[in-house]
Amino acid sequence: MYPPQPIRIAMIAGEISGDLLGAGLIQALRVHFPHAIFEGIGGKAMLEAGFKSFYPLETLSIMGLVEVIKHYRSLSRCQRQLQQYFLQQRPDVFIGIDAPDFNLGLELVFKKAGIPTVHYVSPSVWAWRRYRVKKIARACDKMLTLLPFEADFYTKYQIPVKFVGHPLADQIALQTDRQKIRQQLQLPLDKTYVAVLPGSRVQEIQKLLAPFLKTAAWLMQRHQNLHFLLPAANDTIRQMISQQLLQFPQLPLTVFNGQSHEIMAAADVVLTASGTATLEAMLLKRPMVVAYRVAELTYQLARHLVYVRYVSLPNLLANAPLVPEFLQHQVIPELLGAAVLEWLACPEKIILLEQQFTELHQQLRLDANVQAATAIVELLNVKATESIEN
Repeated sequence: MYPPQPIRIAMIAGEISGDLLGAGLIQALRVHFPHAIFEGIGGKAMLEAGFKSFYPLETLSIMGLVEVIKHYRSLSRCQRQLQQYFLQQRPDVFIGIDAPDFNLGLELVFKKAGIPTVHYVSPSVWAWRRYRVKKIARACDKMLTLLPFEADFYTKYQIPVKFVGHPLADQIALQTDRQKIRQQLQLPLDKTYVAVLPGSRVQEIQKLLAPFLKTAAWLMQRHQNLHFLLPAANDTIRQMISQQLLQFPQLPLTVFNGQSHEIMAAADVVLTASGTATLEAMLLKRPMVVAYRVAELTYQLARHLVYVRYVSLPNLLANAPLVPEFLQHQVIPELLGAAVLEWLACPEKIILLEQQFTELHQQLRLDANVQAATAIVELLNVKATESIEN
């Protein structure tokens, strides 16, 4: 008698944060399926967890309506090839990790073909383009959300959903020692530090690096003891940073290879792009100033489709303006710099913010990798039972 075939799990991640989620999920699923085969699209972390990637992670790391249109042909070709492969080499389950515009199309096809589908990380359908919820209902056997208000949204539409918590909330301690981390980074202890995080994607760097550096220069004219810390997500972004810094030769700024968590933990204030970094700064209990810019056409189209008042995750989780946000034409040194200075001048506000951030941290600390893996195993068991009954 032949031994049973190992379970095959297809996964597609679209960016660095999805790669980290995928790696944690692979490790949690191996507890249930030690010999499982994992393949699709992933990055360094997933590869180190034993994943086989058919394309580089950067293939899908594209944001904005206009930006996606520019890469439409290459994205479509990639999607078609993956669809053909997985229909021929059918996985036991397909897991789309974020990248909704790419993954939901595949999930729709695979679900119709009888392949169980899971979408891990909710699209911002609760925030804009709400009409996508109909496609999600047709495409997903199970939605796994990182945030509680997302699960509430899907429940209203009777879409199978589970709030699993956020892996970052599990990984980051409830309290961090700022002075110890500064010593580890070999930073002088007598400086005031501002972490500058313009993003981990090339498009974000193109839109936000220059105004962030101009803000740093503006701040130096008003606060002489500042030093700036900037993490570069990869070599390409580090080169872009080095090129821009030629225009600011006197700026006291240190560029690091990655280490964004450590840099934020060491900082007094964080100046950051909207996105996962705002959640990281919240979990590290650091006051922040949030900014975001996209292509002007993308912004004009999106602003008419948005249903929420906030863009940063701390504000969305609290449903209150805990941290200042600046979008598009507001992303200028005078506004960003003034908001940074206000945090530095108001330690009592920072104490209150830390308490609020701690409460939010505890809400998200649910052992997300295990919760997500358990939900996927339960789905597979249900599908197996249905198959037997039919």
